[in-house]
Amino acid sequence: MSKTTKKAIEKLSTMKVNELQAKFAEVTGETTRSPNKTFLIRRITEALQAAKAKAPEADAHDAEVETAAQTEAAPTGEKLTKLDVPTLQARYLEVVGRSTGSDNKAYLIWKIREAQKGRIPVGPRKSAHREGVTFKVLPLRMESDLVDKLDEAWRRQGLHSRMDLFRKSLQAFLASAGEADVAAMLATADA
Repeated sequence: MSKTTKKAIEKLSTMKVNELQAKFAEVTGETTRSPNKTFLIRRITEALQAAKAKAPEADAHDAEVETAAQTEAAPTGEKLTKLDVPTLQARYLEVVGRSTGSDNKAYLIWKIREAQKGRIPVGPRKSAHREGVTFKVLPLRMESDLVDKLDEAWRRQGLHSRMDLFRKSLQAFLASAGEADVAAMLATADA
């Protein structure tokens, strides 16, 4: 890593949230309203390191792939990056198969490309609601580094999602604590 990159990374910890948000937009090309300094510093650091690590050949390859994706994404030959937000939202509906309330241009472009590559599910979302069942959302706040490690763990364990990890962990804890009825309810909800 170059001295310039190291200095830029070291300077991040002294910056205010609004300065970090501006730096985030500068290095990632995305806007964010996140007030989480840890998250912003981590993402900016990753982007700076990735930019330095990229070889010139990779840049040429990325340009080819992006051009191909843009051509594929826009049947009329227009580039996604040249489209305005309402047009991108319409394209999102067309490609992803459901509407979006997002007005983040970078997100819309990314999501459209991911759908075209088959990396995300397309079509209407399946409803999690079941007749006669009321759901509650439980707030759970954790440090971003811990969440990253948890995500690595559930993938290594072959689980389907972060929620799958939480449910199975709660079920195992409750079963070992003698709460068999509640653990059984979690097993039923998991199925």
